[in-house]
Amino acid sequence: DVNIAFANEISLVCEDFNINPYCLIDLANYHPRVNILKPGCGVGGHCIAVDPWFIASQLPNSTNLIQSARKVNDNKPNWIISKVKEVSSKLEIELGRKPIIGCLGLAFKPDVEDLRESPALYITLSLIESGLNIIACEPNLNDHKSISLVSLDDIIVESDLLVCLVAHSSFFDKDFKNKRILNFCGL
Repeated sequence: DVNIAFANEISLVCEDFNINPYCLIDLANYHPRVNILKPGCGVGGHCIAVDPWFIASQLPNSTNLIQSARKVNDNKPNWIISKVKEVSSKLEIELGRKPIIGCLGLAFKPDVEDLRESPALYITLSLIESGLNIIACEPNLNDHKSISLVSLDDIIVESDLLVCLVAHSSFFDKDFKNKRILNFCGL
């Protein structure tokens, strides 16, 4: 959780400096003793997103780093939601209509169907609840009770803006050229 929080915080700093965090981290990782993880849209799953709070609740005065990491990772989805809304507002003015926003990935990590504590799912549902025109692709699921899923090919064609949330391996084979993209997972 701490290592992921460091990568996620680097991505926030890079945004302010207009630097690609994935390129920066790749460059830093050339050093033989550096291995910074890739930032993402938060932390999910049944372990890392939950278990550090159990430790912190038992020893709140001794777990400042654990609590800080949790706060960084818990806040990353809300930061992404605000970025998507900001870009969507500008795009709506440009297009003269509400843009179609395609969310790529709902699972909590690449190449699984597990949605437990998924920040990507939380982001997508929050964007839908805020009234944005959202379509989603999760290649590891056939359906979802609250979200209409479309194929990867359809989402590429139909979307005015692609929001990359999970780096599923099937997404790497596709051509996203000439698409507006918000990349929060290193695709």
